[in-house]
Amino acid sequence: MTEKRLCPSCGKPNINVFYKVGNVPVHSVLNLDTREKAIQYPKGSVELGFCQYCGFIFNTVFDPSLPEYTSGYEATQTFSPTFNAFHQKLATELIKRYGLRNKTVIEIGCGNGEFLTLLCKLGDNKGVGFDPSFNAQRLPPEGKNRVSFIKDFYSEKYSNLDADFIYSKMTLEHIHDPADFISMIRRSIKKDDTTVFFQLPEVRRILRDLAFWDIYYEHSSYFSRGSLARLFRGCGFDVLDLWTEYDNQYLMVTARINRAKKSTILSQEDDIDALSKEMDYFAKNTPKRIAQWRQKIYGIRDRGKRVVIWSASSKGVAFLTTLGIQDEIEYVVDINPYRQGYYMAGSGQRIVGPDFLKDYRPDAVIAMNPIYKEEIKNILGERELYPEVFAV
Repeated sequence: MTEKRLCPSCGKPNINVFYKVGNVPVHSVLNLDTREKAIQYPKGSVELGFCQYCGFIFNTVFDPSLPEYTSGYEATQTFSPTFNAFHQKLATELIKRYGLRNKTVIEIGCGNGEFLTLLCKLGDNKGVGFDPSFNAQRLPPEGKNRVSFIKDFYSEKYSNLDADFIYSKMTLEHIHDPADFISMIRRSIKKDDTTVFFQLPEVRRILRDLAFWDIYYEHSSYFSRGSLARLFRGCGFDVLDLWTEYDNQYLMVTARINRAKKSTILSQEDDIDALSKEMDYFAKNTPKRIAQWRQKIYGIRDRGKRVVIWSASSKGVAFLTTLGIQDEIEYVVDINPYRQGYYMAGSGQRIVGPDFLKDYRPDAVIAMNPIYKEEIKNILGERELYPEVFAV
């Protein structure tokens, strides 16, 4: 269905709405301390629209007043050795590629400062982090003399803070009006040689893999290489590079202020036709994928077997609520101790640690990210548990 509304990225009309899901928790990783609170947590709808001009995909019915980025927000992935190895590699590459030694860096949406601390430690940099949910007690010890934090959203009122490198990881997808946001960052930059770096989910993989578990309310915006480059260029930047990492799950862009009014178009930006085909593929085949997962879970239950989800992240919430699974699965496992003992938004499963499984002894584990499958098997094996491990 084509709707005549304006694209929040390029400002042009004619948006093709191709995927709808209702009864979606408006936040996935707030710590909810009772099952009742979790099941009754406020819900909204997702209706993904595709811009036929720039390729931007967004939730056309998103209400920015609903998500809560407060002290109860718990999204860190740094308890995973797999993820920490990626962070170490990324920080090292950014320092080498952009000369980040003895520089000043700003992170927008820094969480508790884990990556900012790492970037400053490895490059002997000074950093400033912005995040309304920042918890000073969780700051890595080595960050105390290198970084400072502001418990607020980044905005132009902080443009007095000068930086050589301004970056944001896994934040832009939460911004419902990305052109306004990137334009604001452009206006706040004082030096032409300041490099801007963003990391966010890559939408073409989501579409190709029919990854309905990667679509949730907090993520109002979804980008491909081309749509991301078009956004930055339209907001006054020159795009330096585009690439993917982490098994092609994360999309990266670097950019600098464009004073010349001319910009080289990168070959990988030409993706509108491919995006359109992948959008159609997702729209046609996702209902079948959802039905297949329901059948698999019901089949395990009907055989008297126990199944758990591994990861209490937004992926786990989206997976369970899209499938409408509650009592069919009792527990969700997460290695983050700050999530354990709480409950999954929307579906109400209790979140437990790996040691709980020594007594529970599940027959099957559904890993919410295939990149962690071997890590999960190792954790289970250390506890002499050998259930069948599926990955979405």
